[in-house]
Amino acid sequence: MTDKNVNQNEKAKTVNVVAQKTDDRPVVLKVEHVAKYFRLPTEQATGLKMAFLNWTRGIKGYTEQHVLRDINFEVKQGDFFGIVGRNGSGKSTLLKIISGIYMPEKGKVSVKGKLVPFIELGVGFNPELTGRENVYLNGALLGFSHDEIDAMYDDIVEFAELGEFMDQKLKNYSSGMQVRLAFSVAIKAQGDILVLDEVLAVGDEAFQRKCDNFFSEIRKDPTKTVILVTHSMDSVKKYCNKAILIKDGEIIVSGNKNDVADRYTLENLKREGKESADDDQKNAEEDQYPTGLNATVPLLAVRPSKEPVCTMKEGFSFEVEYDYRGDKDFYLACSLNDIRRGGVPFGDSFDLYQPGHHTVRFHVPMDIFNNGEFRIIASLHEYENGRDDPEHVRMVAFTNEDFACDFSMRDPKGTDNFALLNKMRFGYEIVDKDLASRQQPITTE
Repeated sequence: MTDKNVNQNEKAKTVNVVAQKTDDRPVVLKVEHVAKYFRLPTEQATGLKMAFLNWTRGIKGYTEQHVLRDINFEVKQGDFFGIVGRNGSGKSTLLKIISGIYMPEKGKVSVKGKLVPFIELGVGFNPELTGRENVYLNGALLGFSHDEIDAMYDDIVEFAELGEFMDQKLKNYSSGMQVRLAFSVAIKAQGDILVLDEVLAVGDEAFQRKCDNFFSEIRKDPTKTVILVTHSMDSVKKYCNKAILIKDGEIIVSGNKNDVADRYTLENLKREGKESADDDQKNAEEDQYPTGLNATVPLLAVRPSKEPVCTMKEGFSFEVEYDYRGDKDFYLACSLNDIRRGGVPFGDSFDLYQPGHHTVRFHVPMDIFNNGEFRIIASLHEYENGRDDPEHVRMVAFTNEDFACDFSMRDPKGTDNFALLNKMRFGYEIVDKDLASRQQPITTE
């Protein structure tokens, strides 16, 4: 058996072990064949006689707006699950069905554990009451006793940073202050499943950092499950481990968070472009291709040139195979992603001049990095008005998880470290030498 086959077998074993561990987690939320529609009136009956006549003529007097169609997914304990989609796609309606606010016309939702929705922050707040009184009021609505609110009151005020305003009426608060107070109360709810609707963007920059720390801690807790509806693809990539994309009431992408986020970006770019009568047919045709690909770019894949393991000295070589069938000037963008630590340490773009089916080869120097696992993804972009106008471009394709390139660096000099950059190649030194003396500290008896 060759070394390549051995490596592939070991990789397959690792994947199977990880998958088995993932499958062992209990399912805490299951959505099965959920459908929802609303009735929109089209005929107004002025009385019983008109209503009877409309009924005899077969006039319903309303049309059915189908918001969700046959939605199916499941969330396991410990997941940070993202739900994304454009305005009007049905994601907020889905969240309200999950939270028990709406009942579906078809299907069912199964929840295991206590579910706490953060859908409308500040619902139940009374503007004529003080901030202090609203804390107790909202806490009671969340199920806390008076003694429990007493115990957490100081923490709520400290988190909201509103200590000097708590005895003022809520109507005198700014909108940002009200949201901060509502959020600070809401996060005290002790739930197994947290349902969040665009609450990651509350408050000012400093308060958002506190929220970021809070959700980072939740993400580390294997007993907490989070369902997040957001328009921020940065949040999806940062927090979520799984996601779905809803379009026109249907799930069009499910699973890998990066695939979902990139497809959402692509959908937005489509809407920003020219609309035509053939859009529906074109979108239906593109759905026949793998996520990220379409009739214009039916092939875009990143592959290692050799074994997917490299050293600091040799670096890493890879190739990008593409098939571009458009008629515009275009370019290729590649980015290096740090799988273990997160983030994109490097990215660049390259103009291409040959449409059709081709392969481009690249080499990445790795001598400034520590050991780790990395992923290279690619996307193909068109110049809307030619290369002379680099400001107007649009992404037409991207590599999903199946067509990205994963590799590892293993080098004795690149000892595994929390930091990405290797201190032997990218170091710093103290300027004030006198403050860095290696003498023993002075002690007194």
